[in-house]
Amino acid sequence: MDVEVDPQRPSGARVYDYYLGGSHHFAADRQAAEVALAAMPELPAVLRAGRAFLHRVVTAAAATGLDQYLDLGAGIPAPGDVPSCVRELVPGARIVAVDIDPVAVVHTRRAGDCAAVLLADLTEADEVLGAEEVRGTLDLSRPVCLLVVAVAHFIPDTERLGLALDRYREALAPGSWLALSHACAEEVPPPHATQVLRLYNHTTSPMMLRERGEFRAFFGDWPLLDPGVVPAVDWRPGHGADMPGEVARHSLIAGVAIKP
Repeated sequence: MDVEVDPQRPSGARVYDYYLGGSHHFAADRQAAEVALAAMPELPAVLRAGRAFLHRVVTAAAATGLDQYLDLGAGIPAPGDVPSCVRELVPGARIVAVDIDPVAVVHTRRAGDCAAVLLADLTEADEVLGAEEVRGTLDLSRPVCLLVVAVAHFIPDTERLGLALDRYREALAPGSWLALSHACAEEVPPPHATQVLRLYNHTTSPMMLRERGEFRAFFGDWPLLDPGVVPAVDWRPGHGADMPGEVARHSLIAGVAIKP
């Protein structure tokens, strides 16, 4: 599928890339990112915490021998992304990247690090699972690591998202992993969170916050790995891990579960 990129409209994927120090962004993205930084200077630390969580999850999954990865909302390739983490431990791993943002799809295809790349809405679970890019790459009769990292908060319809995740969990084999992270609506929200949300609502990726109870429900009845649902920085942190300030620490929650 051919995709078009509009450099005049900020892209959530390119703004994210800018915060992570990447190079795949335009002037409109940089301007939007700087406006958000003025409202919430801690934002890059939040995103770095999310990327570090992704790295720890993929490393842990690969260490168990998992060699199939379905990355929903994969975003733009950048240091610490799924392929760069997995290939170090499981060189022959099969990775399928899925994203609704044409910008992310274009850059992921150009990078060539994934076995397949799919332009699709992750909430259309049957469409994703039935796509040739998925069926021809992954063996769903064997365990898959399903990654839904730093993307669920860009899907405003909680019921639609929940039903989609139900379908993914149903389709995956026992032993499969589900990793999720999400911007969190705490009792005391991050300073100026309203301004940041308003800014994202003018990009290609409108954003929302959810409470921990809503987030926990996305795992269904799959048992959570220790330490359960926690701030992303507290999910199995390694020695010398980057510990952000309190605002960044509680702005992103995460968890991982395994299908029994």
